[in-house]
Amino acid sequence: MKALDKLKELHLAKQIKDYPNYPVNYIGPYKHKPNSTNGLTRCVEDFINLSGYFCERTGNEGRVIDNRKTYTDVIGQRKTIGSVQRIKSTQTNGTSDLKAVIKGQMIAIEIKYGKDSQSKAQKEYQERIENSGGIYLIVKDFDTFYYWFFGFTK
Repeated sequence: MKALDKLKELHLAKQIKDYPNYPVNYIGPYKHKPNSTNGLTRCVEDFINLSGYFCERTGNEGRVIDNRKTYTDVIGQRKTIGSVQRIKSTQTNGTSDLKAVIKGQMIAIEIKYGKDSQSKAQKEYQERIENSGGIYLIVKDFDTFYYWFFGFTK
């Protein structure tokens, strides 16, 4: 797998640059693998950043507020009262998993691993990005992304 080897090489070069006094044979290997949605997302994000461009992970999960309190009553039993509340995110619905700037071009990257497919909101978001002159990229595997990246950056 040439793409993953290149990512490991970039990771090692950054570690050597950041820690010049550290023996090379003690530097740990790159630990992420593109064999899940999260792993593929991490590999793409790291590859772009390690290649000298900008990439950030974006999310639309909202946040959780935990209003629970745990106490011990007079006979020694632990009790929990209250509730957990989920607050909706203020992000745009359908936002991409990653946002990158490569060679001055805004690129929205959606990770789709396995049988995963775009939702209606994601298709609308893609249309908005492309109508604005941005690039919307759907990444299903790391090798395909790798070859797209080198074609785009030449």
